[in-house]
Amino acid sequence: MAMGEDRVGPSAHDGRARSAPRRSRSRTALSAVVMTIAAGLVATIALPSYAVNPLDRNEPKVEARSVTETGQQRFEATAEAATAELQRDKFTATSSAVLLRRQYAAQFAYDGPSAADYLKNPDHPPFSLQAVYNRGLDYLGVPYVFGGADPSGFDCSGFIMYVYAQFGVALPHSVTSQDAIGQTISPEDAQPGDVVIFNDHSHDGFYAGDGKILHAPYPGARVRVQQLWTSNVHFVRFGI
Repeated sequence: MAMGEDRVGPSAHDGRARSAPRRSRSRTALSAVVMTIAAGLVATIALPSYAVNPLDRNEPKVEARSVTETGQQRFEATAEAATAELQRDKFTATSSAVLLRRQYAAQFAYDGPSAADYLKNPDHPPFSLQAVYNRGLDYLGVPYVFGGADPSGFDCSGFIMYVYAQFGVALPHSVTSQDAIGQTISPEDAQPGDVVIFNDHSHDGFYAGDGKILHAPYPGARVRVQQLWTSNVHFVRFGI
């Protein structure tokens, strides 16, 4: 029995020993197959969506200018576009002064004679400084408009020019020019209807007496009478 057991025991052990390597080799082969299939799936997923092999010369090539590596499109200009000349748009702007004059003209709707029209009229009312001043008072409340010279809007020298034109006295539309052709008088001799000229030629208006001025003041204001706020002025006379 001992001898039999010695003979049978090693035979069974040898059979088990020989079957173990066969199972190991089978598992290794199976693992290799699984890995091969998995690698194939990964490679298939990784292929570009257009399914073109860029290394195969027989396949249509995808142009680099259509698709970039980041998936963004890239556009190339044609030869005609590259050589086209760029031109700046041309436009004209209306000055703020003109816009204001249009606004006030629409608001006060004046279609009467201009200073030039009055000068062409051979029949003028009798001239006197008081008559000039009284005519100026007729335009109290007219808005200041830069460049204005009629009852739709006055600036300072335009107001002087327009009123004097009604008496046949032609004056330029400029403080400096009006000063140049006027006769300078002393403050003591100044009367309503004479003209107050600011020494720096920034402004002028009708002298209103008692240290006051009748004038078209500034944008946003209207023709009014007020106290002179500076002594840096002198007085000129026209028409006499």
